[in-house]
Amino acid sequence: MTIKFDETSGLVPAIIQDAQTKNVLMLGYMNQEAFDKTMATNKVTFYSRSKKRLWMKGEEIGNFLELVSIKNDCDNDSLLISAIPQGPTCHKGTATCWGEGNETSFGFLTQLEAVIKSRKENPSEASYVASLFKKGINKIAQKVGEEAVEVVIEAKDDDEKLFLDESADLLFHYLILLQAKGYTLKDIEQVLKDRHK
Repeated sequence: MTIKFDETSGLVPAIIQDAQTKNVLMLGYMNQEAFDKTMATNKVTFYSRSKKRLWMKGEEIGNFLELVSIKNDCDNDSLLISAIPQGPTCHKGTATCWGEGNETSFGFLTQLEAVIKSRKENPSEASYVASLFKKGINKIAQKVGEEAVEVVIEAKDDDEKLFLDESADLLFHYLILLQAKGYTLKDIEQVLKDRHK
């Protein structure tokens, strides 16, 4: 791997990304020695500009960053390091150095899960989702079954829009069913990960 370390400082910025959640955890700097030690130990090591020495993340309290991979950017002057954090990454005790959590996100589906949860916890008469929760688990499960049958029917036809519409309906009602049972997409993801091993 060719790395263009800064000619003056001898350093290169290293962006740390959680290998599983894909969230950015922190930014550090490496010199050649820090890079070599990271590769040799599989624990992310930086060059501390304030301490003027190598610094292995977690060396004091054990919150190491286990190396998964290192990628160079298009100009070879910054690194993207994929790692598995062994605890909070920030020295202030937060999961990231931006004070954010390090939760898995499924993009819009995570937002939709939050809306469904809110409708369950704060029901209103105008909410379709709240009305399903009010009718109970049997009605919710029945809706998932109905939507699944409609997806199968549309899969056999050539109307792509109807197929996608019914697929969206199925996924939407499945998210409601998961919430009714006290689960989320993260739980399903974990089952799939366990099966993948």
